[in-house]
Amino acid sequence: MKAGRISVSAFVFLLCLGFSQKIGAAELPQMTLSIGKAAQQGSGLSINLQILFVLTFLAFAPAILILLTSFTRILVVLSLLRQALGTQQLPSNQILIGLALFLTFFIMTPVWQRVNTQALQPYLNHKIDEKTAIQRAAGPVKAFMLKQTREKDLALFVGLSHGKKPMTPSDVSLAQIVPAFVISELKTAFQIGFLLYIPFLILDIVVASILLSMGMMMLPPIMISLPFKLMLFVLVDGWYLIVGSLVKSFM
Repeated sequence: MKAGRISVSAFVFLLCLGFSQKIGAAELPQMTLSIGKAAQQGSGLSINLQILFVLTFLAFAPAILILLTSFTRILVVLSLLRQALGTQQLPSNQILIGLALFLTFFIMTPVWQRVNTQALQPYLNHKIDEKTAIQRAAGPVKAFMLKQTREKDLALFVGLSHGKKPMTPSDVSLAQIVPAFVISELKTAFQIGFLLYIPFLILDIVVASILLSMGMMMLPPIMISLPFKLMLFVLVDGWYLIVGSLVKSFM
């Protein structure tokens, strides 16, 4: 558990440093604001400003972690599954989000461990500088996102950036990979959701046809089909199949 917290902290810390460097935080003006003995030592304000930038980006860390991990695909698929079952608010949003978070931690643990081993620990031990740590931390994250990103989506944002065409995957910037990764994840999630809808939709159509042929037009078909949907989902061990398929889709 302790190693997992260190890995997550490594991911958030180095990612925030990377984004702060992207917007120009790496070149901070050298200012001095000293009192007493500190004036003799010439302590600079740049370190304080860097800490301020890091704390500011930590406020956006949840959104960054959601968009740069497997969370989006998992949550969308689980939400579409709930809609296909027709169970309204069961399971609740808290349960779906909690399940999606823990599955995300399970899937992203190897990536965070590589970030911790290759970037954070050498940086904390003063073996590498900040720039090298950011480059090493971005490597595993880029590799994960590129594996799940479609070439068409990546080419779209590379073209929209009007920059130099990257020759290798390491040349692609995070500003190009992140939006391409997000729309690829959304497309994949909707494809999985469509496949989940088909058996339940067929069951709804069958039940509606039977009720119509019996002249029971005032009876909502969902009231009759819902128990059969739940029975079908339980008989095939639906949660086992869906969670297993989602995790394996990232392997």
